[in-house]
Parts: sequence; structure tokens; C-alpha cells
Amino acid sequence: MTRHADPPAESPAPAPRRPLEPLPITINGKPYFHDGDPAMPLLWFLRDMLRLTGTKYGCGIGACGACTVLVDGKVARACMLPMSAAAHHTITTIEGLEGDALHPVQQAWIEEDVAQCGYCQAGQIMAAVELLQRKPKPGDDDVAAIGNLCRCGTYPRIRRAIARASELMRSGKK
Repeated sequence: MTRHADPPAESPAPAPRRPLEPLPITINGKPYFHDGDPAMPLLWFLRDMLRLTGTKYGCGIGACGACTVLVDGKVARACMLPMSAAAHHTITTIEGLEGDALHPVQQAWIEEDVAQCGYCQAGQIMAAVELLQRKPKPGDDDVAAIGNLCRCGTYPRIRRAIARASELMRSGKK
């Protein structure tokens, strides 16, 4: 007796893919929407989509700080922050510090001639801005705790610039 196999059960049709819901984000005071991969790092959205190239790619693992931005006023590494986590937040990049005049930290950076190669400077400046917002007169330990790396070793000038920016901000000079 020959036994026939049961016909294969029809596999259910795959569920239709829902389009990704656009993720709202505010960058430097302007609203944007991201409708791509929610896992995309904020850094690539800033640089590749918005052409805000002040935020630099350094290490890709959040260790160096070249990609430091402010998220709701707090430092964050843009290379490690997925768009899904950045959505619904306010991001400030180095370009967002621009206004009618230089930010006091930018002014102090110029006065103290901080930049050597300059690659890390946007991240350094953003970290200094956040520090001075939290602590208008930071001590040496506060400045040392920033943790952004400078391959050129301009740390003494960075410390002087942060102290100078603190003076400028407390005196109201911008």
C-alpha cells in the first residue's frame, strides 16, 4: 500500500511591513524628522543628512569625545546614540552655539589659542559648555573629569580656556 504524504500546508503570507514612523528631533532649534533606520547613530544623521560637519567622528565607540553634542543640555556621544533614543529630544551641536556673537567658550578658545590640529575641539567645546552650565566656576577636578581626548595634548590650554570662559560668562560678556 502506497501512502501519500499530506499536501504541504500553505504558509501564511508574511505580514505587510509597516512603514517606519518618522522620528521627530530638534537640532539647533529647528525641527527635523528621521524616517530611516532607527538604529542609525545620531552622528551620521547630523553629518550625512543635515551636513552639520562640526561634530566629528573619532573612535566610533564613545571613548574619545570628538562627537560630543548636548542632548537636552547634557553631554552625549553622538556616535553611540541611536536615532530612536535621540528622538523627541533637543540636540545642540557646535553649529548651534553660533549666534550674533561667539559663545564665551568659543571666544575663550580663541583667546587661549587652544586648537592645534583642531579635530577634537568641537567636542571639547561642547563638553566645556555643559560643564559651565552645571558649574559656573569649576575646579581642576571638574575640568579633568570631562574626559574628552586631545591627541595633540593641548590640555593646559583647554584648562585655561575653560577658566577664561567661566570668567566671561560670570561677567556677562559674550
